[in-house]
Amino acid sequence: MDKNLILIRHGQSEWNKLNLFTGWKDVDLSEQGKQEAVQAGQALLDYNIEPEICFTSYLKRAIKTLNIVLDTMNMDYLPVYKSWRLNEKHYGKLQGLNKKETAEKYGDEQVLKWRRVFDCQPPALDDTDERNPRNERRYKDIDVKDLPVTESLKDCIARCMPYFNDVILPEFKNHDTILIAAHGNSLRGIVKNLRNMSEQDIIQFNIPTGIPYLFTFDENLNLKEHKFLADEETVKKLMEQVANQGKK
Repeated sequence: MDKNLILIRHGQSEWNKLNLFTGWKDVDLSEQGKQEAVQAGQALLDYNIEPEICFTSYLKRAIKTLNIVLDTMNMDYLPVYKSWRLNEKHYGKLQGLNKKETAEKYGDEQVLKWRRVFDCQPPALDDTDERNPRNERRYKDIDVKDLPVTESLKDCIARCMPYFNDVILPEFKNHDTILIAAHGNSLRGIVKNLRNMSEQDIIQFNIPTGIPYLFTFDENLNLKEHKFLADEETVKKLMEQVANQGKK
């Protein structure tokens, strides 16, 4: 029997709307983001895809997206597991800055490197910075040395993939359909590995908010197909919007 993995990038957040670097900042969904989550749940209903177990990050924009998706499907009872390892890439000192203004100051090329280049880290937070995750209660049980103060995509993948491989994938032994609601870069890491994408290809690959991305595997977890559950033109338009966020 086939196995299904559903990836959903959280709906538009208040900082997405303002075109700000968000990272680990705990920003809520915008009204549009809430509606995108409803539409994601409706898409799963339309395609008759029913998740059995769910995973999400420690950040409310992903948690609330998942909650709305499940509520739309009348499946609020499903088990949900949260992990900080599914958090967005940490943007260090860029968090809270406007992407367009940052591109005007440093240039499109530098901002693209910070956003997308596989092993390029943005400037790191200082230990005393209030944005440092070691100062947040939600991370109090995590070893300080594991908490990032900046991350490249490579770092984000190194944080995320052990959890995906060791915790999420084994659930296919007991379940046929798994849902992950997370973030653009943590999901990009999963996609890179599942599709064996190069570092260059993943730089150019953009995941739109609120569109379920379905991966179908055979019983041995060999990938059979992958597709967004939306029409091609809509997906293309939304991908372009994500790609243009960091341009002046």
